[in-house]
Amino acid sequence: MASEPDEDPRIGDISEGTVLRAILARTPAASHAMLGPGDDAAVITAPSASVVATTDTLVDGPDFRTAWSSGYDLGWKAAAVNLSDVAAMGAVPTALLVALAVPRETRLSAITAMAEGFRAACDALAPGCAVVGGDLTVSDRLMIAVTALGDLEGRPAVTRAGARVGDVVALAGELGAAAAGLQILFGRFHEGGAPTAVDVGVLGAAERRAVERQRRPHPPIGLGSVAAEAGATAMMDVSDGLALDAARMSEASGVCIDFSSEALDALAFEGDRGRALAGGEDHGLLAVFPADVDLPGGFHRLGVVAPRNEHSVLLDGAPIPAAGWDPYRDWDGAVD
Repeated sequence: MASEPDEDPRIGDISEGTVLRAILARTPAASHAMLGPGDDAAVITAPSASVVATTDTLVDGPDFRTAWSSGYDLGWKAAAVNLSDVAAMGAVPTALLVALAVPRETRLSAITAMAEGFRAACDALAPGCAVVGGDLTVSDRLMIAVTALGDLEGRPAVTRAGARVGDVVALAGELGAAAAGLQILFGRFHEGGAPTAVDVGVLGAAERRAVERQRRPHPPIGLGSVAAEAGATAMMDVSDGLALDAARMSEASGVCIDFSSEALDALAFEGDRGRALAGGEDHGLLAVFPADVDLPGGFHRLGVVAPRNEHSVLLDGAPIPAAGWDPYRDWDGAVD
């Protein structure tokens, strides 16, 4: 007697076409796509004749743990971190290309959940943007590589290199919530050197929010183009920690970033200044505006641009370390 088909088969037991059809069934059309998935390449309109492109890879181990994040979480996060890079250039995200390297034992439901996460993140953070293509292969470790495209809508790109002395430094987004969430995951859901399943029911409201922000960041994507229209002179995604990323902007612009401790404390999650400065993965937008420009809604003044000296980042005029997340330095290699 023939066996019943597995309703949730392993990736290694089904064809690539079956997996792709399951993914594409959950992928809406992108507003800027002239030709979407199904051919050798997608065709995306570029009304301004300038295309912003960025790519990022998430790897099981240094970037996420499957015990802590569902397929939906991973799809959301992979989309959000790439959308934020596009927004940081002052562009509007238009399309995502996704390449997955998946262990053979992975269940199809985990991949379709990932597709749902991609769709939900695009719908919530960058309406009109969607997955338009990609690639699928097998691997011993789960890897998610995303390329994001964006349109500048006729504006020049806002880079890290445009900050000028006297400009106002501002932030849209959060500081320290994702780092707090990661600290909770390692502290509460980690045993014998391995991650354990997350039970949000044992967490308080602030802890649940922090864990949620670690697993599903909410960068202010729409404010990237708003900042560009308002005259932002420099901007970047805060992915590796405010101090470290501000140091990168300082180096690129040849200036010094001087943060206000009072302003920083007002934005820090649970008032933790250390996490606000050194914690990564919140994916806020650090932007610089001329002093005579009214800050756009959603941006909060955080400091000023000072003349260049031997230090890149200051707090109330005093130098602070450019601390933050560096996967080559900070990852110990431990995986699930």
